[in-house]
Amino acid sequence: MGRADELARLSEAARSGTPALCVVTGPAGVGKTSLAVHWAYTYADDFPGGILYADLHAMEPDGTGPQPAGVLHDFLQALGVPEERLPADARGTEQLYRSLVTGRRVLVLLDNARDSAQVRPLLPGTPGSTTLVTSRNRLEGLAATDCARLLPLERLAPPDGVQVLRTVIGEVRVAAEPVAAAELSALCDGLPLALRLAAARLAARPRLSLRAMADDLVDEHRRLSLLSNEDLGVEATLRLSVQQLPPAGALLFRQLALHVGSELDSGAAAALSGLPPAEARAALDELAAAHLVEEWTGDRYLMHDLTRLYARSAVARADTAGLHRLLVHYLSAAQAAAAAAEPGSQPCCTLPPGVTPPAAPPVFAGRADAMAWYVTERANLTSAVAAAADAGHPELAWRIAVQLWPLVVRQVHDGWEPALERALAAATALDDPDAESRLCSLLGWVLTENGQHTAALEHLCRAPDLAVRAGDPRGQVIALINWAAALEHVGDLSGAGTRREMAARMAHALDHPHTESLSLYHLAAHCLTVGRPDEAITHCRQALALAPEEQSDERRALLLDTCGKALRALGRDSEARRCFSEAAALTGPPLPAEGAAAGQGGVALGGGGAPGGNLRVVAG
Repeated sequence: MGRADELARLSEAARSGTPALCVVTGPAGVGKTSLAVHWAYTYADDFPGGILYADLHAMEPDGTGPQPAGVLHDFLQALGVPEERLPADARGTEQLYRSLVTGRRVLVLLDNARDSAQVRPLLPGTPGSTTLVTSRNRLEGLAATDCARLLPLERLAPPDGVQVLRTVIGEVRVAAEPVAAAELSALCDGLPLALRLAAARLAARPRLSLRAMADDLVDEHRRLSLLSNEDLGVEATLRLSVQQLPPAGALLFRQLALHVGSELDSGAAAALSGLPPAEARAALDELAAAHLVEEWTGDRYLMHDLTRLYARSAVARADTAGLHRLLVHYLSAAQAAAAAAEPGSQPCCTLPPGVTPPAAPPVFAGRADAMAWYVTERANLTSAVAAAADAGHPELAWRIAVQLWPLVVRQVHDGWEPALERALAAATALDDPDAESRLCSLLGWVLTENGQHTAALEHLCRAPDLAVRAGDPRGQVIALINWAAALEHVGDLSGAGTRREMAARMAHALDHPHTESLSLYHLAAHCLTVGRPDEAITHCRQALALAPEEQSDERRALLLDTCGKALRALGRDSEARRCFSEAAALTGPPLPAEGAAAGQGGVALGGGGAPGGNLRVVAG
């Protein structure tokens, strides 16, 4: 079975109480019944009083499973009570049942329970007895009132999934294609039901290779239909689970088909469903209780691939406005995160005209909180850019992309190009010079940092003129700074210096300390590069004097480190050491000059160890 640990935990739980009550829970197809029945047969000799089994049919579409009284009548007859002696009322039936099992070591196996209320009348409640319950729902009520041990059954690990295939189709076929076997296990989401169905398909087709089967399952439009066999299949089991959901949970499940990723929190759930935040959180709990989503840490939930594919099959019944609400949610959240991560910076953009902000946007405690959110939501945010473009919302696509800049500057080598290129295409389609300027500047900087200098310059040389067309002088400053960085990489120090000096003059005229400080830092770094350390010191000190209360520790550390290097170049070592010490006190010990990105910065940033040169980019 590949469930040795789970069987051991079940044995421990079954011996933990007098009477013992164990509830095996998990998603559809995970093997709850197989585990419980296997354990019951293995330990049948421990229960000389007999084994009583009932399928409670909780997943009947119309909810017409057997009633407790009917199950108890069956149990009484199994215990030897003639039909004519069966009590007529429910109370008498329960009393007779419990009196008959008193003093016996019996095992009661209640399969496919709907809820705690369905189970309680069937509990023997006598010392020496053990009750095993299986359910797709968590049945937390039994833990609260009857001291049940809850045993969540997880999906199979990849090696155990391969073992299921090996058991059905044999060692020879699996050994011949081990990579394809591992892929099949992953595509089946670790669900024993799905694995057995895939294996049955292979067993019935001896000439079908595991590679061909895996390639077929990669097609998301066919995967669920391939994982079926006559009236049995993953889709059918999921359908029964969904049919049992309360209305809010059913609404949210349909809307999850529109989600751009596999993980979400309650804020995204509220946006998708249109429910108030508290109701959306309750609906997520309903889905988690039914194992249609899996709870992760904190307020995050995961929908596995097969469940998400089934949800997408119901997309015709989804409210497609939910996708627009979700995209606005992510944009608003990213705006709040950028403001918290980079206090003092000017917002990249506002919401598009006519778009209503979410009722309860997230609030971030500070830079660390905001950056942690960015990291957690990175996959959803980049997917949201593509989803917005595909759904005909280019005005959202480019805005979400540029709001990623605080994370981009810290993880510049982390594959941002596809999302930024998609956003730039959306901005170009809108003929929006402001959007194009911002995307050209940010994408150009990313390309520069990743060594794609020719492609970078194609974008960066356009950005300043686009900013002029947009009436955005600050955007023009940023574009000039990033263009200068690319020119330095290709050896055009003169062109780079001209643009850095122009950026500093323009920034001074803007009366925006944050931007002027940034431009002076880059000009100082350039002066240091070309052998003018006295000018570098002047620019650094000018920048440090600009609204210090608005400057981040990282920015001040970079300026102090650059100033220290310039002082050291002039032989003023004691002053240089003071600068380095102040920089280290802000963000950590200074790096040697050759350790900084592209020879700039030279100070490790706090919170991620990214080189200080990362602050050379500004997208907003």
